[in-house]
This record gives sequence, structure tokens and C-alpha cells, in this order.
Amino acid sequence: MEKQYNHKVFETEIYNQWENSGSFQPKITKNSKPFCIILPPPNANADLHLGHAMYVVEDILVRFHRMLGDSALWLPGADHAGFETQYVYEKKLAKDGKSRFDFKRDTLYKNIWDFVHQNKTNMENQLKRLGFSLDWSREKFTLDPDIVNIVWDTFKKLYDDGLVYRGKRLVNYCTSCGTSFSDLETTHLEVDAKLWFIKYPVKDSQDFITIATTRPETCLGDVAVAVHPDDKRYKNLVGKTLVLPIINREIPIISDKAVDPKFGSGAVKITPAHDENDWNIGQHHKLKVLQIIGFDGKITQSEDNLVPDEFVGLYISKARKLILEKLVSLGLMEKETIHHTVLAKCYKCNATIQPLPLPQWFIKAKPLAAPAIEAVRLRRINIVPKRFEKVYFNWLNNIHDWNISRQVVWGIQIPAWQCAKCNKWTVTSGQKPNKCQHCTHLSLKQDSDTFDTWFSSGQWPFATLKTTKSGDFNYFYPTSVMDTMWDILFFWVARMIMLGIYKTGEIPFKTVYLHSRVTDAKGQKMSKSKGNVINPIEMIDKYGADALRLSLIFGTSAGTDLRMSEDKIRGFRNFTNKLWNIARFIKINEENIAPKKEKLQPEDQEMIKKLNILITKTTKDLESYNFSQSSQDLYQFVWHELADKYLENIKTRLANKDKAALWTLTEVFTTSLKLLHPLIPFITEILWQQLGNKEKLITSSWPKIKV
Repeated sequence: MEKQYNHKVFETEIYNQWENSGSFQPKITKNSKPFCIILPPPNANADLHLGHAMYVVEDILVRFHRMLGDSALWLPGADHAGFETQYVYEKKLAKDGKSRFDFKRDTLYKNIWDFVHQNKTNMENQLKRLGFSLDWSREKFTLDPDIVNIVWDTFKKLYDDGLVYRGKRLVNYCTSCGTSFSDLETTHLEVDAKLWFIKYPVKDSQDFITIATTRPETCLGDVAVAVHPDDKRYKNLVGKTLVLPIINREIPIISDKAVDPKFGSGAVKITPAHDENDWNIGQHHKLKVLQIIGFDGKITQSEDNLVPDEFVGLYISKARKLILEKLVSLGLMEKETIHHTVLAKCYKCNATIQPLPLPQWFIKAKPLAAPAIEAVRLRRINIVPKRFEKVYFNWLNNIHDWNISRQVVWGIQIPAWQCAKCNKWTVTSGQKPNKCQHCTHLSLKQDSDTFDTWFSSGQWPFATLKTTKSGDFNYFYPTSVMDTMWDILFFWVARMIMLGIYKTGEIPFKTVYLHSRVTDAKGQKMSKSKGNVINPIEMIDKYGADALRLSLIFGTSAGTDLRMSEDKIRGFRNFTNKLWNIARFIKINEENIAPKKEKLQPEDQEMIKKLNILITKTTKDLESYNFSQSSQDLYQFVWHELADKYLENIKTRLANKDKAALWTLTEVFTTSLKLLHPLIPFITEILWQQLGNKEKLITSSWPKIKV
């Protein structure tokens, strides 16, 4: 053995050994029990970041259960990540002076396909660099034809069961990215905004009513002014007619209990096309919906609402300025104040979200949420840490219908066709219908929208196992553990539970483990703009995959923030060097001594006793997802109990060729390698083989108590 451990010499070779020998593929036998984890599919649009390296906890579990003798499957895959990927690709196009509008739909789709598959290959290589023992023979992609067929079939089943409907409602729309989002996909920013108080004249009167608004541009689409029915200030005005400033369209004064009499003047303008509360009031009072902001973010007009030409085609900010000037010149601006409010922002480009009326496909979420709530309440599914159950229940108990339409090209196109004659929709399981199912007309056009990525990835556990190898679904489903970060408990985990139970009648997994969020050493979120990003591949190149893996689990617990620094990773490189030095010490002594289990001294027996305690505790810790404690115990035992104390104490005995001392040292060390293997697989596999073991460590059995 060389004097120093060089991870660069061994890691690729060892991984190839594992993969080529079929070590990652589960051995399904009558006596083995299934253990399955589906890898949360990384977005196939960029390199892996340090957060992806946290999937080390899945590798630990799979390697541990493989050594226990279970049929352990870790199934890899990649996510097409609809909007996310199209956004990344459009940024790439922008650098070349192009945009998505320069391409036909099919061409743009193919270009993104090629872009994704280049990244996908690179991403797979990075997962291998981390030592992840994924069964690559079962790899899946969310746009694989067989996966797409399952997604289409689920949509058709939901539609036939009355759980999917198409409706024109307000959606969260980003006019910059050109698509709608669910409530979960918008960020909220608290700001101090201006609040304008505007006079609306009462028809055939010298009176007026003052409304307060933070969005004067939407005045062009007002259809009423509302007051609270108990507000004495306005009782004599309810039922009268106002003349809408600038537009000069007549609108009624109505009363509604949804109005907050303490906000502004107590009278609010009602613009159903551009505000969720106004939409609800408008539906209750059967008011018109007049859209004055287009999907391009510009002021528009319609036959029902003839907006003056001077405003048409202007972006919101410019139109607002012009409208305010107009109101001042008409003497209708009473005052302006500062108002603390919350703005909805696009989580990707940070543009202000516009509530816009748009026909979309929605899922009735409450019927799906009820069994998902019961699954956790009855402990059929356990969430680790348990404190996140409260958050899970709160969200599902207050869930809204789910908008699954997205106005992007990259994704699974919705299998719904509209009839050119009766305008009704025909929904299929993917195949184009020959005729309208309502009026038998032959001219049909498919919806151009694609599914929300969370709808397709919400079916990932059963969709993958139904499309890999024969018998996989029946054997491995429900899966054992779903590990992901706590921030997508709503986006993904809850939806997998809802759709899994709905489509299969079974829970998709038995345990949800929510791993840590990786931050920098100061606890700040990593970002390129801050310059605090740690590239996992660069760290592997410098210090080895094992050092990185150990740094991610040592001293952290589920559902918390994990502070990372290069110093921490460097420190665990020293531990791999310590292991190398112990193995080298054993090899050197083996040249002169034949180790043998005879006449064990009290210190040998004490060491075996401590080892047995370690075996028991490590087994219990890994079974209970206490990865941090297991790593700390193993580190403490090997470095201090074995190396600093026992090894130093027996050096005199080894100089006298004591076979029992060398046997004890070798037995304790090789058993420690087994215990460490799920955590740091490369160095342990290398040393296991260097010490003369013919069977690979990855396929060896978990240590039992020594007698």
C-alpha cells in the first residue's frame, strides 16, 4: 500500500466494479424482503448542486438494507421539469439574441429535448461520482413514452370520475414567463406601496364615492363599487349608479359582507378579472368579467369594454402613470398615502404576478386530500421529523383546487381536444379522438397547454415501478422511504400521496424522511450571486466523495439547516487518511505475524465488547434514521478507541509477534469498515479488498455480535 490515500486513483475504478458486477441490482429471493427507494428525480437542465448530494441518506439506507440481506432497490430517474427547464433554455436562447417565439412548437420542443439529454448524461455521471448505488438498469425519465401514457391515463380517470374540470378562473400569471402557476409557486414580498384615493361620481348627482386602490390601472375594468351592508356611511348610496372615471361606463354600488369597512375609505372597486376577492364578489353578484390587462402584460380592450386608445398597448407601469395624470386633471384624485401590502412575485423571474382570467384544467383536491390525511393520521405513513405532520395536515385541510395547466411547450401535452362546432372537450388517454364525443363533429384541436410538472412527478413512485422490470410494481410497491427536502412537502410529497392512493389504492411509501437544507457556513442560502456556492464535484476532486458524504451527515438532523464549509469537508478527508493508515499498519504487521484468535488478553476482550456495543447501536441508529449519531459514534470509535488507544497499547505486543493482538485489531477494523460502508463506501471497499477479502464489501452481510 502507498503511504498516503489518493482517492483519485480508486474511486472511478471501484464504482465501475460495483456497477459492472451488478451489485446495484436487487437479488429477489423467497427469503428476502423488499426495500425500495425511488430517487427524487433531479431536474435534467443543469449540473447537480450540493443539495442533491444530500441524497447520501438514501444511499446509506440502501447499502445498509442490502447488507442486511434485503432485496434493496434504489431506482434512478430524471425530471423534465417543464417550466423550470424551458426557463433555463430561454435564458440560453437570450444569450444568442433569440427567444422562444423564433421557433415553431415542434422545433422548440426538439431543441429543448437535445439540451436536456446532454445535461441528463452529465448529471448521471455526477451521481456516480457521489458513489450512489443506483440501479441504472431501471433508470426512468419523466418523458419516457410509457411514463407519459400513465400520466395521460391518470388524467382521463380523474376526468371520468368527475375530479377534473375545465373552468375559467383567475390564475397566477407571469406575463414575463408566459405561464400560470399554482399558489405554491408564487413568492410573496412585503412592501410599502402607494394607496390612491379616487373619486367616482354618482350618476345625475353632485355626489361622489371615494375608493382606495393600490392598482389604479385596473380601474379601467371596474364593474362595480362595493361597501359593507352595515356601513352607515354608504347606506343611502347602495343601489345607485356611478360613472366610471375616464371610461364613463355606468357601474352599480353594491353591498357585500366581504368588504372590510376599515380598509381605505370602506368602499372598494370591484374588478373581477384582476383580483381574487373581486372575482368571488363578482361571481356572487353575477357581475361581468372585463379583462383589461393582457397576457403580454399590456393594457387591452374588448367589445364589452372600450378602453381609450391612448392606453391600449401600454405596459402596466406606463399606463398607471398616464391614468394617474388623467385623474388629477379631471379633479378626481383625492389623495395618496402609503400602504403596507404583500405583492405576489414569480418565483423564477421576480416579475409581479398578475391575477388573470384563463380557462384551465383543475383538479378537485379535497376528495383526494381526505385519504392522504388519514394515511398519515393512522400512521400508515410516518413523517420524519414528526413535527412536520402539523404542517402537512394544515395544508391538506385547507387545500384549494389544483390548477394543472401550464402555458409552456416543454412537457406532457394535455390529452384534451376541443370541438370546432360545439366547443366542448373530448378527453382521452392520449390518443387523438376521431370525432367529438358530444356532437360527432370531425374537426378537433388539442389543448396547447402542458401538465404542471408536479402532476406528472406526483405519480412517480407507481409510474416508475409499473414501467421498469416485470414484477417490480407488485414486489416493491408501496416503496419503503421517500427522502426529500422539507420545502417540497406540499409541492411533491403530499401530491404523491394523494395521487398514489387514488390511482393504486395503496400508499406510495411508508416513511417520509425530510433531510436538511444545505446552507453556507453563516446559515445563508447558497446562490451564485452571493458567491457562496460549494460545487460538490469540485469538493470530490479535492477531498474525495467519502469526505463530502461524511460532512453532509455529521452533526446534523432531519428537517433542519445544515451549515457547510470547505473546512468541514477537508476535516473528514483526514478521517479517510486515518483509515488508510490503520489498514497499512495491519498490512505491514501481517507480513511478520499470522493473526489468530487465541489467548485473548483482557484489553482484546474489552475491545470486542466495545465493538459489539457499536454494532448494536449503529444498527439501531440506521434503522431509526439517526445518521448523524451513527457517524459520530463510528468516528469516535475508530479514531479514538481503536487508533489512539488500542492500537497504541498493542504495539509492544505486536513487536513480540502477538497473534491475538493482530487478530483483534484486524477483526475490529474490518468490522468497522462494514459499519462505515453505507456512509463512506469508497475508502471502505478499497481497504476491504486491500486486506485480502475476495468478496466485495458492498455485497457482504451486515456485522453480527462477536462471540
